[in-house]
Amino acid sequence: MRSAKLYRYVLPMDSGVILREQRLKEREGFVVELMLDGEIGRGEIAPLPGFSSESMDEVYSQLVEQLALWQHGKTLDFDHMHPSVAFGLSMAQCELNKTLPEYGSYQAAPLCSGDPDELLPKLNAMTGQKVAKIKVGLYEPIRDGMLVSLFLESIPDLTLRLDANRAWTAEKAQQFAKKIAPSMRGRIAFIEEPCQVPGDSFSFAIDTGIAIAWDETLQHAIRKDDFKLEDLNGAKAIIIKPTLIGSVERCIGLIDRAKSLGIKAVISSSIESSLGLTQLARFAHWQLPDEVPGLDTVGLFAQQLEISWPGCELPLVGLSDQTLIWQS
Repeated sequence: MRSAKLYRYVLPMDSGVILREQRLKEREGFVVELMLDGEIGRGEIAPLPGFSSESMDEVYSQLVEQLALWQHGKTLDFDHMHPSVAFGLSMAQCELNKTLPEYGSYQAAPLCSGDPDELLPKLNAMTGQKVAKIKVGLYEPIRDGMLVSLFLESIPDLTLRLDANRAWTAEKAQQFAKKIAPSMRGRIAFIEEPCQVPGDSFSFAIDTGIAIAWDETLQHAIRKDDFKLEDLNGAKAIIIKPTLIGSVERCIGLIDRAKSLGIKAVISSSIESSLGLTQLARFAHWQLPDEVPGLDTVGLFAQQLEISWPGCELPLVGLSDQTLIWQS
């Protein structure tokens, strides 16, 4: 006997969260529960404002349609769904079918901003490589370059991942690079999308020796029917944000192809709730056990949902406290 429930959640955010130059005061999304023979599988569907192409209304319509098909025993076609819907429903099926491991990679690369001393306790708690992430592009590139240089100088065994979100022109990217000594550039694992134009990012990598990673460029390219990962030249890594990419199967295909091409793949958050974030940690451990994922975003929330992120002390609210909008 198959049955399903669909919840809509609204969670308050920390007051300082800025997304594409807009303050994100709350996070909205859906959670599906698939029930079969006493087992339950959950999945979160939360299109990210400013990044996802689908709206909440579009997601709701497609979810109701697909859940009705699933309830009647139909095989779901994830390739023809919105990315967030495909990921959430496929994750629910993975959990239902017990293919998603219980254990997760909760050692996420911490986000850092101001003082290197504040980062040290988090790094000391990490096993293996000490990796942290800095958002750049929010201020002047010279300031960003000085900050990155400070972290690298202060913590000799630190590796940094940087995320620029296409904030810079080619000239500003060069201004950033000039503030980082060539001897330290190798400790920048990669910088995600430094320039507004992908070609400028490619040139930046060649000119400076600082590795780049494709994020938005990957999201745009994968929507094309003739997409081939090998056509995305010049990147050392790809950032896989499943909510923006699609189904679990599609993400695994990307990971496998990246491995065959010698490209690093990193699982990253699209600011999912703690429920979705813990599933991403389990997915990362399953597919990329040796890679620290980019999942240090639970602190952007004021509340957790249903399942706690390990070590997080934010208050926990249950799915039962959210709005049940559909069931069968």
